[in-house]
Amino acid sequence: MARGVNKVILLGNVGKDPELRYTQGGTAVCNFSLATTERAKIGGEWQDKTEWHNVVAWSRLAETCSNYLSKGSQVYIEGRLQTRKWEDRDGNTRYTTEVVANQMVLLGRPRGGPRPEAAPAAGLGGGAAPAQEPFPSPDDGFDPNDDVPF
Repeated sequence: MARGVNKVILLGNVGKDPELRYTQGGTAVCNFSLATTERAKIGGEWQDKTEWHNVVAWSRLAETCSNYLSKGSQVYIEGRLQTRKWEDRDGNTRYTTEVVANQMVLLGRPRGGPRPEAAPAAGLGGGAAPAQEPFPSPDDGFDPNDDVPF
């Protein structure tokens, strides 16, 4: 019997500074929100739709996210979806769905200065930083609002 696949790939902007905590056992855990935006032309006008994702990273990846991400950072995240069941203070059952990250690649500049060569990739399967930015920057003359020329 085939096993299922639970894989999430997100490219977006960090919504607030990551929060780093440690479990009682000393394992690092980092939480942050990530905004992804889709743009579509509807009735001749461009419209944006933003989705917000809760992301959690563990151990060394958690510490890396805490050190290099800040509000507004553009980041690539790979992970899996996880839904947790919990009870609030009133005894009501609640559910939280989050992305458990296993890889993070910083696409913009890290806090406090120029991009270091080893910092952007972290987590399982992380490697060295790409030689160039994977997406055009606004300074390259790229305009996402332009119509496709073909």
